[in-house]
Amino acid sequence: MRVILVSLPWQLLDLPSLAVGILARRVRQVRPDDTVMEVHGALRWADHLYTASDGELSAADYAEIAEHGLHHGIGDWIFAGALYDDPSWRQEQFADYAARVRLDHRLKRLATRMRHYAAGFVEAVADDLARAQPDVVGFTTTFMQNVPSLAVARRLKQLLPTVRTVMGGANCDGPMGQALHRNHRFVDYAVRGEGEVAFPALLDHIAAGTQPRDVPGVCWWDGQRPVANAQPVGVVPPGLIPVPDYAAWHQAVEESVSRPYLEPQLVLEGARGCWWGEKHQCTFCGLNGSAIGFRSKPADQLWAEIAELVGHHRILDLVMVDNIIDMRYFEDLLPRLAASGWDLRVHYEVKSNLKAEQIRRLVEACVVHLQPGIESLNSRVLQLMDKGVSGARNVRTLRDCQQVGATVDWNYLYGFPGEREQDYRPILQQMPALAHLQPPADATRIALERFSPYFERPELGFPHRTPASFYQHIYDLPDAELADLAYLFDTPAQGITGQTEATLHECVQQWRSAHPRSNLLLADEDTNRYVIHDRRHGWPERDHTLTGWQAAAYRLLEPGRTPAALTRALAHAGHPVPDQDTSAWLRRMLRHGLVFKDGNQYVTLAHPTTPARVWADDPVPAKTSP
Repeated sequence: MRVILVSLPWQLLDLPSLAVGILARRVRQVRPDDTVMEVHGALRWADHLYTASDGELSAADYAEIAEHGLHHGIGDWIFAGALYDDPSWRQEQFADYAARVRLDHRLKRLATRMRHYAAGFVEAVADDLARAQPDVVGFTTTFMQNVPSLAVARRLKQLLPTVRTVMGGANCDGPMGQALHRNHRFVDYAVRGEGEVAFPALLDHIAAGTQPRDVPGVCWWDGQRPVANAQPVGVVPPGLIPVPDYAAWHQAVEESVSRPYLEPQLVLEGARGCWWGEKHQCTFCGLNGSAIGFRSKPADQLWAEIAELVGHHRILDLVMVDNIIDMRYFEDLLPRLAASGWDLRVHYEVKSNLKAEQIRRLVEACVVHLQPGIESLNSRVLQLMDKGVSGARNVRTLRDCQQVGATVDWNYLYGFPGEREQDYRPILQQMPALAHLQPPADATRIALERFSPYFERPELGFPHRTPASFYQHIYDLPDAELADLAYLFDTPAQGITGQTEATLHECVQQWRSAHPRSNLLLADEDTNRYVIHDRRHGWPERDHTLTGWQAAAYRLLEPGRTPAALTRALAHAGHPVPDQDTSAWLRRMLRHGLVFKDGNQYVTLAHPTTPARVWADDPVPAKTSP
């Protein structure tokens, strides 16, 4: 058979589609007589926009929609007119929505302009697919890839009625896949859940002309009746997850009009699921869908994959898409990365309770970009999230990352049921003292995501929910179908609102503005003398000298301690100090912004290494992350 795997907008331009890379390799392994081709439609869409607009719409404009459009469904709306053969499809509703939510004017303008070119792009892609005479075309869909994929699949079936269209990916998990399939007759099959086993098994049935009754997770048509097979109970073991094949993507990158503006990166996965989430799933997180069970590749297997891809593509930037790093990799994978001698730049998601030594080992292994899931600096709010860390520990993580030069990616989340204004007041008061540490990209109210504990258990605080309102101006479907199709839901706001919410946003922006100009450096002159050089924006320029037991106290506070615990630690270190003296000293340190206080726990803020800085006269613009 001839099989074409398709990834359409809004895949990030610098990254290959992991799903296409894995399935292409997997099909070639288990069905070696098949011809497997690929279409990397994100690159093609960016090139189409640039050419059709005479250079006015660039790769940077594509990135604006891809990175900031998710929570407003902008990428799907751009292609909705092509799906329904109506260039003016619900433009007024989109305009009303944009005004109601105060959508960024630039995003609205870009969306409106790009929509003019969507139908021509869909026609061109579908025409090329039809000319290739495939037997099967598989579309991977995650986040805003639904409508572009549906639009191309619909037009392809018109041009080539004999082709079999398959949808798969995160947007097909659970009831979403059933709704996607039963509401679009031109979608022959949908694969719910992981595809490494199910997709080749489905190809076997298509080749034999039989119904896939025995393939778990597959949605199919029995005449005009949609059928949804039960999703598999287990998960795909790591041994069946091959190294992705990125050869076709790499060629597409090199041939792209956008190539001068791209920094290609390789995408790899060492693990799936979340070992923390198996027992303590973060209340707001729905990213793992129905497959939260944690499993990881042995270090030997993952190292071989890294070596193969880096050696073949000569690309040194690696994005590990694991939701959380396997802690065993600290012993058997990171040492190999550190000893490789390659000038890698690796991204990893980690838990924010790592020790300073573990963070240092990550950086030594070229893991220089971390996403530690910090989310908040208040212990009570973190308890509401079921994060398993304290606010002081998160500040400590920011400090330790700053010390070794690791870049930290995080958002300050709020809007949790049960949070209070008094949870935020002490944090907002202390944010100016954190100017030298890496700030959050933004302060963001949490969204209600399908598969999250907040969604699955309405009693946790979100009993009233409807599909996010933007779905109404994207799909021509009744509310009951949207309720199954949607991933994001609207719900009455919980937690802080009003002035506290506004102050949080203001403080985060001030932090972002001050950070490039700020340092708080610790000079360890000897064991009994510290000098802290305060060069934070907005603070008096001064040097703080600590001697004797005070120098010892600052050193003992590095991991974070309560006043009572600090007094005990000082006595154990040979510095018996009365409780009241310790408390008075802590208050003074807090007043000078040299420590951070969360509840009754204090942690130091100064660090001994001068970090790299991007100096700027203007505030750094904020961005949001889905």
